[in-house]
Amino acid sequence: MSRIELKMPKMGESISEATILNWLKNVGDSVEEDETILEVATDKVDSEVPAPCTGVISEILFEPNEVVEIGRVIAIIEATNPTIKKENSPLLEGEISEGQRRVNKVESSEKVSTSTSLPFKGEMSAKGGQRGFLSPLVISIAQKENLTIEEVQSIAGTGDGGRIRKSDVMLYLKNRKYPLPSRPQPLAPRPSYNPPPISYVEGKDRIVEMDRMRTMIADHMVYSKHTSPHVTSYIEVDVTNMVNWRNKAKHEFLEKHGEKLTFTPIFVEAVAKAIQEYPMINVSVDGKKIIAHKNINIGMATALPSGNLIVPVVRNADEKNLLGLAKNVNHLATSARNNALKPDEIGGSTFTISNVGTFGSLMGTPIINQPEVAILALGIIKKRPEVITTEKGDEIAIRSMMYLSLSFDHRVVDGFLGGSFLRKVGDELEAFDINREI
Repeated sequence: MSRIELKMPKMGESISEATILNWLKNVGDSVEEDETILEVATDKVDSEVPAPCTGVISEILFEPNEVVEIGRVIAIIEATNPTIKKENSPLLEGEISEGQRRVNKVESSEKVSTSTSLPFKGEMSAKGGQRGFLSPLVISIAQKENLTIEEVQSIAGTGDGGRIRKSDVMLYLKNRKYPLPSRPQPLAPRPSYNPPPISYVEGKDRIVEMDRMRTMIADHMVYSKHTSPHVTSYIEVDVTNMVNWRNKAKHEFLEKHGEKLTFTPIFVEAVAKAIQEYPMINVSVDGKKIIAHKNINIGMATALPSGNLIVPVVRNADEKNLLGLAKNVNHLATSARNNALKPDEIGGSTFTISNVGTFGSLMGTPIINQPEVAILALGIIKKRPEVITTEKGDEIAIRSMMYLSLSFDHRVVDGFLGGSFLRKVGDELEAFDINREI
Protein backbone atom coordinates (compact mmCIF):
# COMPACT_ATOMS: atom_id res chain seq x y z
CA MET A 1 0.00 0.00 0.00
CA SER A 2 1.05 3.59 -0.57
CA ARG A 3 0.31 6.47 1.79
CA ILE A 4 -1.74 9.23 0.15
CA GLU A 5 -2.08 12.65 1.77
CA LEU A 6 -5.55 14.21 1.66
CA LYS A 7 -5.23 18.00 1.69
CA MET A 8 -7.75 20.74 2.41
CA PRO A 9 -8.96 21.64 -1.10
CA LYS A 10 -9.01 25.11 -2.62
CA MET A 11 -12.56 26.50 -2.81
CA GLY A 12 -12.23 29.97 -4.30
CA GLU A 13 -9.69 32.67 -5.02
CA SER A 14 -10.28 34.58 -1.78
CA ILE A 15 -10.58 31.52 0.50
CA SER A 16 -7.53 30.88 2.71
CA GLU A 17 -8.95 28.50 5.31
CA ALA A 18 -11.94 26.27 5.99
CA THR A 19 -13.67 24.71 8.98
CA ILE A 20 -14.15 20.95 9.23
CA LEU A 21 -17.85 20.34 9.83
CA ASN A 22 -18.10 16.58 9.97
CA TRP A 23 -16.13 13.42 9.17
CA LEU A 24 -18.32 10.86 7.42
CA LYS A 25 -15.63 8.19 7.80
CA ASN A 26 -13.45 7.15 10.76
CA VAL A 27 -9.93 5.82 11.11
CA GLY A 28 -9.91 2.24 9.85
CA ASP A 29 -12.85 2.71 7.51
CA SER A 30 -12.57 1.73 3.87
CA VAL A 31 -13.29 4.35 1.22
CA GLU A 32 -13.89 4.25 -2.51
CA GLU A 33 -12.39 6.75 -4.94
CA ASP A 34 -14.64 9.85 -5.22
CA GLU A 35 -16.69 8.79 -2.17
CA THR A 36 -17.46 11.72 0.14
CA ILE A 37 -15.49 11.42 3.36
CA LEU A 38 -15.95 14.80 5.06
CA GLU A 39 -17.83 18.10 4.92
CA VAL A 40 -16.07 21.46 5.21
CA ALA A 41 -17.30 25.05 5.45
CA THR A 42 -15.96 28.47 4.55
CA ASP A 43 -17.46 31.91 5.04
CA LYS A 44 -19.28 31.50 1.73
CA VAL A 45 -20.01 27.85 1.09
CA ASP A 46 -20.25 24.32 2.50
CA SER A 47 -18.64 21.59 0.40
CA GLU A 48 -18.16 17.84 0.36
CA VAL A 49 -14.62 16.49 -0.02
CA PRO A 50 -14.26 13.19 -1.89
CA ALA A 51 -11.60 10.52 -1.47
CA PRO A 52 -8.78 10.80 -4.02
CA CYS A 53 -8.32 7.03 -4.15
CA THR A 54 -9.62 3.69 -2.94
CA GLY A 55 -8.15 2.60 0.37
CA VAL A 56 -8.34 2.73 4.15
CA ILE A 57 -8.17 5.86 6.33
CA SER A 58 -5.14 5.44 8.58
CA GLU A 59 -4.99 8.90 10.18
CA ILE A 60 -7.33 11.85 10.73
CA LEU A 61 -5.30 14.92 11.67
CA PHE A 62 -8.02 17.47 12.47
CA GLU A 63 -11.27 17.22 14.41
CA PRO A 64 -14.68 18.81 13.62
CA ASN A 65 -14.87 22.60 14.21
CA GLU A 66 -11.11 22.99 13.72
CA VAL A 67 -10.01 25.67 11.23
CA VAL A 68 -7.49 24.45 8.66
CA GLU A 69 -5.50 26.40 6.08
CA ILE A 70 -5.98 25.52 2.42
CA GLY A 71 -3.41 22.96 1.27
CA ARG A 72 -2.70 21.45 4.71
CA VAL A 73 -2.82 17.68 5.10
CA ILE A 74 -6.00 16.67 6.95
CA ALA A 75 -5.87 12.88 6.65
CA ILE A 76 -3.75 9.94 5.45
CA ILE A 77 -5.19 7.19 3.27
CA GLU A 78 -3.48 3.83 2.70
CA ALA A 79 -4.24 3.42 -0.99
CA THR A 80 -5.15 -0.03 -2.29
CA ASN A 81 -5.16 1.20 -5.88
CA PRO A 82 -1.61 0.70 -7.15
CA THR A 83 -2.17 3.00 -10.14
CA ILE A 84 -2.84 6.09 -8.02
CA LYS A 85 -0.26 8.80 -8.64
CA LYS A 86 0.07 11.85 -6.48
CA GLU A 87 0.83 14.20 -9.32
CA ASN A 88 -2.29 13.10 -11.19
CA SER A 89 -4.71 13.92 -8.37
CA PRO A 90 -5.81 17.54 -8.38
CA LEU A 91 -7.30 17.13 -4.91
CA LEU A 92 -3.88 16.28 -3.51
CA GLU A 93 -2.59 19.58 -4.81
CA GLY A 94 -5.23 21.51 -2.90
CA GLU A 95 -7.84 21.78 -5.68
CA ILE A 96 -11.42 20.57 -5.78
CA SER A 97 -12.39 19.57 -9.32
CA GLU A 98 -15.54 20.50 -11.24
CA GLY A 99 -18.37 18.10 -10.43
CA GLN A 100 -16.85 17.20 -7.05
CA ARG A 101 -18.10 20.37 -5.40
CA ARG A 102 -21.70 20.47 -4.18
CA VAL A 103 -22.73 23.87 -2.98
CA ASN A 104 -25.58 23.34 -0.55
CA LYS A 105 -25.51 26.23 1.90
CA VAL A 106 -24.23 29.68 0.98
CA GLU A 107 -24.13 33.10 2.59
CA SER A 108 -24.90 36.08 0.34
CA SER A 109 -22.19 38.30 1.66
CA GLU A 110 -18.54 37.94 2.39
CA LYS A 111 -18.78 39.87 5.65
CA VAL A 112 -21.01 37.46 7.52
CA SER A 113 -20.72 36.85 11.23
CA THR A 114 -19.05 33.54 11.99
CA SER A 115 -20.21 33.60 15.59
CA THR A 116 -22.53 30.66 14.93
CA SER A 117 -19.61 28.30 14.50
CA LEU A 118 -16.66 29.94 16.26
CA PRO A 119 -17.82 32.40 18.92
CA PHE A 120 -15.25 34.31 20.98
CA LYS A 121 -15.14 33.44 24.66
CA GLY A 122 -17.00 35.58 27.15
CA GLU A 123 -17.62 39.06 25.87
CA MET A 124 -15.85 38.49 22.55
CA SER A 125 -17.81 38.59 19.31
CA ALA A 126 -16.90 37.17 15.90
CA LYS A 127 -18.64 40.03 14.14
CA GLY A 128 -15.63 42.21 14.69
CA GLY A 129 -17.40 45.40 15.70
CA GLN A 130 -16.79 48.36 13.41
CA ARG A 131 -13.73 46.84 11.81
CA GLY A 132 -15.83 44.34 9.88
CA PHE A 133 -15.39 40.63 9.24
CA LEU A 134 -12.90 38.46 11.17
CA SER A 135 -11.95 35.13 9.63
CA PRO A 136 -12.33 31.89 11.61
CA LEU A 137 -8.52 31.55 11.65
CA VAL A 138 -8.09 34.98 13.26
CA ILE A 139 -10.84 34.15 15.77
CA SER A 140 -9.20 30.86 16.74
CA ILE A 141 -5.82 32.55 17.30
CA ALA A 142 -7.49 35.24 19.40
CA GLN A 143 -9.21 32.60 21.51
CA LYS A 144 -5.98 30.69 22.02
CA GLU A 145 -4.06 33.84 23.01
CA ASN A 146 -6.92 35.21 25.18
CA LEU A 147 -7.15 38.41 23.16
CA THR A 148 -10.13 40.64 23.82
CA ILE A 149 -12.24 41.96 20.98
CA GLU A 150 -10.84 45.45 21.63
CA GLU A 151 -7.29 44.19 21.17
CA VAL A 152 -8.14 42.42 17.92
CA GLN A 153 -9.86 45.55 16.60
CA SER A 154 -6.79 47.66 17.49
CA ILE A 155 -4.59 45.60 15.13
CA ALA A 156 -3.76 47.30 11.83
CA GLY A 157 -5.06 45.03 9.06
CA THR A 158 -3.09 44.60 5.84
CA GLY A 159 -5.76 42.64 3.94
CA ASP A 160 -8.29 43.95 1.42
CA GLY A 161 -10.20 46.90 2.86
CA GLY A 162 -8.13 46.77 6.06
CA ARG A 163 -9.12 43.17 6.83
CA ILE A 164 -7.12 41.67 9.70
CA ARG A 165 -5.03 38.69 8.58
CA LYS A 166 -3.26 35.94 10.50
CA SER A 167 0.13 37.60 9.89
CA ASP A 168 -1.19 40.85 11.39
CA VAL A 169 -2.24 39.05 14.58
CA MET A 170 1.04 37.14 14.85
CA LEU A 171 3.06 40.37 14.44
CA TYR A 172 0.93 42.02 17.13
CA LEU A 173 1.51 39.10 19.51
CA LYS A 174 5.26 39.25 18.87
CA ASN A 175 5.40 42.93 19.79
CA ARG A 176 2.69 42.88 22.45
CA LYS A 177 3.59 44.98 25.46
CA TYR A 178 2.61 44.39 29.06
CA PRO A 179 0.82 45.69 30.97
CA LEU A 180 -1.77 46.45 28.35
CA PRO A 181 -3.01 50.06 28.25
CA SER A 182 -6.24 50.64 30.11
CA ARG A 183 -9.33 51.11 28.05
CA PRO A 184 -12.02 53.71 28.71
CA GLN A 185 -15.07 52.23 30.38
CA PRO A 186 -18.61 53.17 29.37
CA LEU A 187 -20.34 55.61 31.71
CA ALA A 188 -23.15 53.17 32.34
CA PRO A 189 -23.81 49.61 31.23
CA ARG A 190 -26.40 49.11 28.55
CA PRO A 191 -29.66 47.76 29.93
CA SER A 192 -30.00 44.09 29.14
CA TYR A 193 -33.03 42.91 27.22
CA ASN A 194 -34.68 39.65 28.09
CA PRO A 195 -37.10 38.56 25.38
CA PRO A 196 -40.47 37.42 26.67
CA PRO A 197 -40.87 33.66 26.99
CA ILE A 198 -42.59 31.86 24.13
CA SER A 199 -45.38 29.53 25.13
CA TYR A 200 -46.05 26.42 23.08
CA VAL A 201 -48.02 23.23 23.38
CA GLU A 202 -45.90 20.09 23.44
CA GLY A 203 -47.13 17.49 21.01
CA LYS A 204 -48.99 20.10 18.96
CA ASP A 205 -46.53 22.86 18.14
CA ARG A 206 -43.37 22.01 16.24
CA ILE A 207 -39.87 23.19 17.15
CA VAL A 208 -37.73 23.54 14.02
CA GLU A 209 -33.99 24.07 14.45
CA MET A 210 -32.51 26.67 12.11
CA ASP A 211 -30.05 25.11 9.69
CA ARG A 212 -26.59 26.64 9.38
CA MET A 213 -27.51 28.75 6.36
CA ARG A 214 -30.66 30.18 7.96
CA THR A 215 -28.65 31.04 11.10
CA MET A 216 -26.07 32.88 9.00
CA ILE A 217 -28.79 34.76 7.10
CA ALA A 218 -30.42 35.78 10.39
CA ASP A 219 -27.12 37.05 11.78
CA HIS A 220 -26.38 38.93 8.54
CA MET A 221 -29.78 40.65 8.52
CA VAL A 222 -29.49 41.74 12.17
CA TYR A 223 -25.94 42.93 11.55
CA SER A 224 -27.09 45.00 8.57
CA LYS A 225 -29.89 46.70 10.51
CA HIS A 226 -27.50 47.47 13.39
CA THR A 227 -24.85 48.81 11.01
CA SER A 228 -26.75 50.90 8.46
CA PRO A 229 -29.50 53.46 9.14
CA HIS A 230 -31.98 52.28 6.53
CA VAL A 231 -34.09 54.69 4.46
CA THR A 232 -36.45 53.43 1.73
CA SER A 233 -37.72 55.49 -1.23
CA TYR A 234 -40.43 54.46 -3.72
CA ILE A 235 -41.39 55.33 -7.27
CA GLU A 236 -44.04 54.01 -9.66
CA VAL A 237 -42.94 53.11 -13.17
CA ASP A 238 -44.86 52.58 -16.43
CA VAL A 239 -43.16 49.55 -18.01
CA THR A 240 -45.70 48.98 -20.79
CA ASN A 241 -43.14 49.26 -23.61
CA MET A 242 -40.74 46.89 -21.84
CA VAL A 243 -43.46 44.30 -21.22
CA ASN A 244 -44.82 44.48 -24.77
CA TRP A 245 -41.33 44.14 -26.29
CA ARG A 246 -40.42 41.20 -24.11
CA ASN A 247 -43.71 39.41 -24.83
CA LYS A 248 -43.13 39.90 -28.55
CA ALA A 249 -39.42 39.02 -28.50
CA LYS A 250 -39.12 36.10 -26.06
CA HIS A 251 -39.92 33.30 -28.53
CA GLU A 252 -37.66 34.68 -31.25
CA PHE A 253 -34.94 35.34 -28.67
CA LEU A 254 -35.06 31.70 -27.56
CA GLU A 255 -34.97 30.38 -31.13
CA LYS A 256 -32.18 32.74 -32.20
CA HIS A 257 -29.91 32.59 -29.14
CA GLY A 258 -31.00 29.46 -27.27
CA GLU A 259 -31.66 31.48 -24.11
CA LYS A 260 -34.85 32.30 -22.24
CA LEU A 261 -35.57 36.01 -22.00
CA THR A 262 -36.86 36.95 -18.54
CA PHE A 263 -37.28 40.44 -17.12
CA THR A 264 -34.24 40.05 -14.85
CA PRO A 265 -31.51 40.83 -17.44
CA ILE A 266 -33.49 43.93 -18.46
CA PHE A 267 -33.60 45.05 -14.82
CA VAL A 268 -29.86 44.37 -14.40
CA GLU A 269 -29.12 46.38 -17.55
CA ALA A 270 -31.13 49.37 -16.27
CA VAL A 271 -29.44 49.26 -12.85
CA ALA A 272 -25.96 49.07 -14.42
CA LYS A 273 -26.70 52.14 -16.56
CA ALA A 274 -27.99 54.06 -13.52
CA ILE A 275 -24.87 53.16 -11.50
CA GLN A 276 -22.69 54.55 -14.29
CA GLU A 277 -24.46 57.89 -13.91
CA TYR A 278 -24.50 57.76 -10.08
CA PRO A 279 -21.33 55.82 -9.13
CA MET A 280 -21.48 56.76 -5.43
CA ILE A 281 -24.33 54.30 -5.00
CA ASN A 282 -21.78 51.56 -5.88
CA VAL A 283 -19.68 51.92 -2.72
CA SER A 284 -18.90 50.32 0.64
CA VAL A 285 -18.17 51.87 4.04
CA ASP A 286 -15.06 50.99 6.04
CA GLY A 287 -15.08 52.99 9.25
CA LYS A 288 -14.77 56.61 8.12
CA LYS A 289 -13.66 55.68 4.62
CA ILE A 290 -15.86 55.22 1.55
CA ILE A 291 -14.62 52.61 -0.91
CA ALA A 292 -15.87 53.43 -4.42
CA HIS A 293 -15.96 50.26 -6.52
CA LYS A 294 -14.88 50.43 -10.13
CA ASN A 295 -16.54 47.16 -11.13
CA ILE A 296 -20.32 47.02 -11.29
CA ASN A 297 -21.21 43.58 -9.89
CA ILE A 298 -24.97 43.11 -9.50
CA GLY A 299 -26.17 40.57 -6.96
CA MET A 300 -29.54 38.87 -7.52
CA ALA A 301 -31.37 37.78 -4.38
CA THR A 302 -32.59 34.28 -5.31
CA ALA A 303 -34.79 31.82 -3.44
CA LEU A 304 -33.43 28.29 -3.03
CA PRO A 305 -35.58 25.15 -3.05
CA SER A 306 -34.98 24.92 0.72
CA GLY A 307 -36.65 28.32 1.22
CA ASN A 308 -33.35 30.04 2.08
CA LEU A 309 -31.93 32.90 0.04
CA ILE A 310 -28.71 33.22 -1.90
CA VAL A 311 -27.19 36.11 -3.88
CA PRO A 312 -25.41 35.00 -7.08
CA VAL A 313 -23.52 37.81 -8.81
CA VAL A 314 -23.56 39.15 -12.38
CA ARG A 315 -20.01 40.48 -12.64
CA ASN A 316 -19.15 43.55 -14.74
CA ALA A 317 -22.79 43.95 -15.71
CA ASP A 318 -22.08 47.24 -17.49
CA GLU A 319 -19.79 45.45 -19.95
CA LYS A 320 -22.41 42.94 -21.15
CA ASN A 321 -25.14 43.37 -23.76
CA LEU A 322 -28.65 42.02 -23.19
CA LEU A 323 -27.73 38.60 -24.63
CA GLY A 324 -24.69 38.36 -22.37
CA LEU A 325 -26.76 39.35 -19.36
CA ALA A 326 -29.47 36.81 -20.26
CA LYS A 327 -26.90 34.00 -20.50
CA ASN A 328 -25.30 34.99 -17.20
CA VAL A 329 -28.63 35.37 -15.37
CA ASN A 330 -30.00 32.06 -16.67
CA HIS A 331 -26.82 30.20 -15.71
CA LEU A 332 -26.83 31.63 -12.17
CA ALA A 333 -30.54 30.98 -11.67
CA THR A 334 -30.24 27.36 -12.86
CA SER A 335 -27.16 26.75 -10.72
CA ALA A 336 -28.93 28.20 -7.67
CA ARG A 337 -31.95 25.91 -8.15
CA ASN A 338 -29.64 22.88 -8.48
CA ASN A 339 -27.40 23.85 -5.52
CA ALA A 340 -24.49 24.04 -7.96
CA LEU A 341 -23.20 27.60 -7.58
CA LYS A 342 -19.44 27.98 -7.30
CA PRO A 343 -17.88 30.09 -4.51
CA ASP A 344 -16.71 32.70 -7.03
CA GLU A 345 -20.30 33.14 -8.25
CA ILE A 346 -21.71 34.22 -4.89
CA GLY A 347 -19.26 36.82 -3.63
CA GLY A 348 -18.10 40.30 -4.52
CA SER A 349 -21.41 42.00 -5.33
CA THR A 350 -21.42 45.80 -5.14
CA PHE A 351 -25.19 46.34 -5.51
CA THR A 352 -28.12 43.95 -5.10
CA ILE A 353 -31.59 43.66 -6.62
CA SER A 354 -34.49 41.67 -5.18
CA ASN A 355 -37.47 40.83 -7.38
CA VAL A 356 -40.22 40.65 -4.73
CA GLY A 357 -42.79 40.75 -7.53
CA THR A 358 -41.97 37.11 -8.23
CA PHE A 359 -43.95 36.23 -5.10
CA GLY A 360 -46.79 38.61 -5.90
CA SER A 361 -45.63 41.46 -3.66
CA LEU A 362 -46.63 44.95 -4.71
CA MET A 363 -43.47 46.44 -3.20
CA GLY A 364 -40.85 45.73 -0.55
CA THR A 365 -38.51 47.31 2.00
CA PRO A 366 -35.40 45.17 1.50
CA ILE A 367 -32.52 44.98 3.98
CA ILE A 368 -29.15 46.11 2.62
CA ASN A 369 -26.75 43.32 1.67
CA GLN A 370 -23.65 44.34 3.64
CA PRO A 371 -21.09 45.69 2.87
CA GLU A 372 -23.10 47.40 0.11
CA VAL A 373 -24.98 50.66 0.72
CA ALA A 374 -28.18 50.12 -1.30
CA ILE A 375 -30.57 47.43 -2.52
CA LEU A 376 -33.39 47.69 -5.06
CA ALA A 377 -36.70 45.83 -4.74
CA LEU A 378 -38.82 45.27 -7.88
CA GLY A 379 -42.55 44.82 -7.31
CA ILE A 380 -45.09 42.86 -9.30
CA ILE A 381 -46.06 44.20 -12.75
CA LYS A 382 -49.81 44.83 -12.86
CA LYS A 383 -52.11 46.15 -15.57
CA ARG A 384 -54.46 48.94 -14.55
CA PRO A 385 -56.15 52.03 -16.00
CA GLU A 386 -53.91 55.10 -15.94
CA VAL A 387 -54.25 58.67 -17.13
CA ILE A 388 -51.73 59.31 -19.92
CA THR A 389 -51.02 62.39 -22.05
CA THR A 390 -51.35 61.96 -25.81
CA GLU A 391 -51.52 64.29 -28.80
CA LYS A 392 -55.26 64.44 -28.24
CA GLY A 393 -54.82 65.36 -24.56
CA ASP A 394 -55.31 63.30 -21.42
CA GLU A 395 -56.74 59.83 -21.91
CA ILE A 396 -57.33 56.74 -19.81
CA ALA A 397 -55.44 53.66 -21.02
CA ILE A 398 -54.51 50.20 -19.76
CA ARG A 399 -50.83 50.30 -18.75
CA SER A 400 -48.38 47.86 -17.15
CA MET A 401 -47.26 49.46 -13.88
CA MET A 402 -44.79 48.47 -11.16
CA TYR A 403 -43.28 49.91 -7.99
CA LEU A 404 -39.55 50.21 -7.38
CA SER A 405 -38.23 50.65 -3.84
CA LEU A 406 -34.65 51.50 -2.91
CA SER A 407 -33.31 50.93 0.61
CA PHE A 408 -30.09 52.85 1.19
CA ASP A 409 -27.52 53.49 3.93
CA HIS A 410 -28.16 57.04 5.15
CA ARG A 411 -24.59 57.29 6.51
CA VAL A 412 -23.28 57.86 2.99
CA VAL A 413 -26.32 58.02 0.70
CA ASP A 414 -28.54 61.05 1.20
CA GLY A 415 -32.03 61.59 -0.18
CA PHE A 416 -30.83 63.40 -3.29
CA LEU A 417 -28.47 60.61 -4.38
CA GLY A 418 -30.87 57.81 -3.45
CA GLY A 419 -33.85 59.49 -5.11
CA SER A 420 -31.91 60.49 -8.24
CA PHE A 421 -30.52 56.98 -8.70
CA LEU A 422 -33.95 55.40 -8.23
CA ARG A 423 -35.52 57.82 -10.71
CA LYS A 424 -32.78 57.03 -13.24
CA VAL A 425 -33.54 53.28 -13.01
CA GLY A 426 -37.21 54.06 -13.53
CA ASP A 427 -36.46 56.30 -16.50
CA GLU A 428 -34.39 53.55 -18.14
CA LEU A 429 -37.28 51.09 -17.81
CA GLU A 430 -39.93 53.56 -18.98
CA ALA A 431 -37.84 54.63 -22.00
CA PHE A 432 -37.38 51.04 -23.20
CA ASP A 433 -37.26 50.98 -27.00
CA ILE A 434 -40.28 49.03 -28.29
CA ASN A 435 -38.45 48.59 -31.63
CA ARG A 436 -35.23 47.27 -30.09
CA GLU A 437 -33.46 44.59 -32.12
CA ILE A 438 -33.56 41.07 -30.73
